[in-house]
Amino acid sequence: MIAKGDAVLLARPFVFIRHGETSLNRAQCICGRSDVPLTTLGETQARQAATWLARPWSRVVTSTLQRAWRTAELAVQGQLATRLGGLDERDWGRLDQMPLAQQTAYEATPPEGESWASFQARVLAALNGVLVDSEMPLVVAHSGVFRVIRAQLIGTPHGPRLPNAVPFLIRPGPLGWTIERHGSAGG
Repeated sequence: MIAKGDAVLLARPFVFIRHGETSLNRAQCICGRSDVPLTTLGETQARQAATWLARPWSRVVTSTLQRAWRTAELAVQGQLATRLGGLDERDWGRLDQMPLAQQTAYEATPPEGESWASFQARVLAALNGVLVDSEMPLVVAHSGVFRVIRAQLIGTPHGPRLPNAVPFLIRPGPLGWTIERHGSAGG
């Protein structure tokens, strides 16, 4: 997935959480750059995540899209969150808000949308900017951002979509990267 000379994810631990549910998630539609709010369930999911996230974070960062920053507001109340455009969801162009069944392969460029290479470079630059000076940051973003992380960790963006508002601890180790639900045994 990553060509020689391309950026790679810094080997630093962090917690990642996908935003709470939106109406487009519920309808099984592509929710790229559409700035849609959380549903009532999405707000409840974010509040429930607060149980796992109740600690001081070295840094909290979110995308600039309201579904991500609102999740952070509800899940880590009282902690300042920085909004980073580099963590915004992929621009799916004309496919935005279309049924998930119409989504192109991640490596393909959607009509009038952002290429996989550009999306990866943007997300990695943002993540590495956070990881370089943060001991254990919390990243609140989107399933597409996690696909960039997955491609870095296991070599492919393909795999199950993350559930809404469930935190995952991502950390490097002597045998490679591990991803585990934050709050589970050992996490």
